Amino acid sequence: MERLWSPWRLAYVTGASGDKTSDCVFCDAAVPGAGAGDELVLVRGVHAFVILNLYPYNNGHLMVVPVRHVASLAALSAAEAGEVMRLTQDAERALTEAYEPQGINVGVNLGRAAGAGIVHHVHVHLVPRWNGDTNFMSVVGDVRVLPEDLAQTARRLRPVFERLKSEWT
Repeated sequence: MERLWSPWRLAYVTGASGDKTSDCVFCDAAVPGAGAGDELVLVRGVHAFVILNLYPYNNGHLMVVPVRHVASLAALSAAEAGEVMRLTQDAERALTEAYEPQGINVGVNLGRAAGAGIVHHVHVHLVPRWNGDTNFMSVVGDVRVLPEDLAQTARRLRPVFERLKSEWT
């Protein structure tokens, strides 16, 4: 039997990260300087922020998250929904510039039955895609192979988001 080791996941699966201030990873990350996910946050707005997915489907997989803990798009205020959409547009621009993908999956999973891993805090996924980006590891082994670590992804995307945010009126 072949084993793939991912010791960095232990804190996540046991809930022992030490950085948690609440029961919601997005609420923890929403607090600047709290240490919970700060290195994954790419840009912050007033009502929403962009964060890298800790367990990405592909390199560049990120999420746009409202600061307020709500479970659905319908529960967002107009200002929150507007900023979530603005950051989603900026995320599309940033991924296109930094990765030149041939496509981008954009989606929201509302509820466990729809595939939401974090059910009670709505978030928008953006996953860059390339023709032929599925490989035998995903198909046969149900394993993802990512050639870039999250710190490199953050260094690639953060300056693009900072420039895009500076263009907000």
